[in-house]
Amino acid sequence: MMNYSLILFLSVLLLQGCDSEKSATITEHTPEIIFDTDMGPDYDDVGAIAVLHALADSGECEILATVASDAHPSIAPTIEVFNRYFGRDSLPVGAAIPGAPDFTAANGWNDTLINNFAPDLRMKSYPSAVNVYRRILAGQPDNSVTIVTVGFLSNISALLDSQPDEYSELNGVDLVKAKVKQLVAMAGGFPEGGEFNVNQHAAASINTFDKWPKPILFSGFEIGSKIFTGGKAGARTGNDPVTKGYAYNLKTYTKDGESNRQSWDQTAVLVAVRNPSDYFYVNGPGKFEVREDGYNTWNPTVDAGHYFISHKYPYDHIAEAIEMLMLHQPR
Repeated sequence: MMNYSLILFLSVLLLQGCDSEKSATITEHTPEIIFDTDMGPDYDDVGAIAVLHALADSGECEILATVASDAHPSIAPTIEVFNRYFGRDSLPVGAAIPGAPDFTAANGWNDTLINNFAPDLRMKSYPSAVNVYRRILAGQPDNSVTIVTVGFLSNISALLDSQPDEYSELNGVDLVKAKVKQLVAMAGGFPEGGEFNVNQHAAASINTFDKWPKPILFSGFEIGSKIFTGGKAGARTGNDPVTKGYAYNLKTYTKDGESNRQSWDQTAVLVAVRNPSDYFYVNGPGKFEVREDGYNTWNPTVDAGHYFISHKYPYDHIAEAIEMLMLHQPR
């Protein structure tokens, strides 16, 4: 099987055109990440943002911005709680667009973390995620940004439909085509399925995956559902939002409690920053197709620049790698 890094490189060349000027913009560099998360209603997002900050602290990536794809008023402040904990107070945070799904978990874990760690954020106003996207993308080198989405596709769909503004004379599709290297999405099921991030805002998912002009790498539901983490983080002593987030949710998220939680969102962050072939098989190219009801299928006969990961190692092997990153604490 061809190495994914080579596949991605060739796909970018194909999608951007093969003239020397465009080819010269493709360089090896530290991944620059915009992280788009629903940060609830499930709580694997806690692990995902912890993994992302751990990778940034080790110099493996740079975080450019963090945006909420869930419109519930507790989501953007929760993201900022984690950014502050990891010492990135100035990191841009965007709020979900109007019309995005708007709900969170029944156990109220978002409010619990905000109240404990940053009650001042409750009254804070956040810019639109699309505004953050356009401002950040316009200031980056061509073909340099990896967008990681572990929630609804609402913001990304709106970004693609956005028009020229004070940040860029390009429309959304052309701005993405110019500035983005790839999209990594925790979305869908392979070879078919009905997955939460896709079907809760199906129209946005269809628009995104039909219009997206650059390569996409998917981590489907079946990947994270087999990888269990969080028990070690929740068992730590300490007053920090990662420890408290897992300790609280492991006890209260389900009726009977649980010792670990599935790791859907962490897998997308991991393969966005590190070589996905070091952890998983990479399949494709093909095309990720979404029906009006949000059910998805994989079409291997069409090359749309879409790829998906499948399991290579025993589940515990990946869980250990993810958990080690989740246990990272800022200096």
